[in-house]
Amino acid sequence: MVKADLNRESEKRAFRNVFALGFVSFFTDISSEMIFSLLPTFILELPGSSEAVLGAIEGVAENLSYSLRAVSGFFSDMFRRRKLMVLIGYAFSNVVKPLFAVAHSAVDALVIRVADRVGKAVRTAPRDALLSDSVSEKHLGRAFGLHRTLDQSGAILGPVIASVVMLFFGLTARDVFWISFIPGSAALLILLLLVQERIGKTTGQYKLLAGMRMVLKGDYAILLVIVGIFSLGAFNYYIVILNAREAGVPEAVRPLVYAAVNVAHTLVAIPAGILADRIGREKVLVIGYGIFAATTLILLLSPKLYLFAFLVAVVFGAYGGIVETVQRALVPRYAQSALRGTGYGLYYLVVGACLLVANSVAGALWGLYGSPATALYSLALSSAAIIGMLAFVSRQKRREHSAESA
Repeated sequence: MVKADLNRESEKRAFRNVFALGFVSFFTDISSEMIFSLLPTFILELPGSSEAVLGAIEGVAENLSYSLRAVSGFFSDMFRRRKLMVLIGYAFSNVVKPLFAVAHSAVDALVIRVADRVGKAVRTAPRDALLSDSVSEKHLGRAFGLHRTLDQSGAILGPVIASVVMLFFGLTARDVFWISFIPGSAALLILLLLVQERIGKTTGQYKLLAGMRMVLKGDYAILLVIVGIFSLGAFNYYIVILNAREAGVPEAVRPLVYAAVNVAHTLVAIPAGILADRIGREKVLVIGYGIFAATTLILLLSPKLYLFAFLVAVVFGAYGGIVETVQRALVPRYAQSALRGTGYGLYYLVVGACLLVANSVAGALWGLYGSPATALYSLALSSAAIIGMLAFVSRQKRREHSAESA
């Protein structure tokens, strides 16, 4: 009984770090989503911009972000300092993001977007490793679901604030960009004061290539291939905003479409994490990929009306709540604690390279042939990933059955 009580108390202390990191993300996402809910159409109105240019900006920014996450993950394992790198990343993004207010060309937007993604790159892999080191393996799905829920709660509030200040106070998108600095600063204070360093015991001197080889042993390399196939077709939120624009949703209301994405994301994140802990994260990932495929079908078949613009947003948000929670919670299964930064780094490296292709192709197809071409491209790749993940799960079941028989 005493041991059980001690274990419960230890888990409570561990989840305090999860909550603290969650509230850092909460305020950061208020700041970020105030901007991002307006950014696609803001960029399209800048000189030298188009749907293809917007897709290229998103692709380059996300690719750089994900690629650099690999570097930050490696360094967080090497130097055994996760919190410091998380702080540097959040601080840099908070300074850079409001500068969209002074952007006057597509090139300006690209530079600022890339700089913001560099900040996100520096913090993300060490933050995920810090989060996974804070709780036991059996509660990882719940921990990442809780973090994702707090993160996305801020992502709901940010677009709502943007719409309110524009509709009721007559502010412009550029004004909103400046205001975003306030919640971003609140996130930094919480990080400084409440988040505690956590890192697994080292197994010796860290060596990059040896660490990568160790992490990639077994099934992790296969999993990354499947995740990469899916990510090649996984367009990001800007497609949802473009669809809303084509449906005639006014600029001041489009942040609410984005808020709908984040509401759905928030509602499913914790249930998805709990379900993943119970039935297997790989199985729940198949469900997430299926919901993304459903998003592409709605985009392909639905008329350009307000109602369907919000429906696309809600289904897209549900996919994000599952996949972004469960994929991140899967990594610790394949990477020991001392190498989790490396494990996350490799994950983000693969996803980033594929998202560069996904967003660039999605934007180009939309500009050249319209939404049906984008939807068909993404549907084909998500279907291939679903088949691959089902085969992966079946392979693991056969292996477990063979081990039990032996």
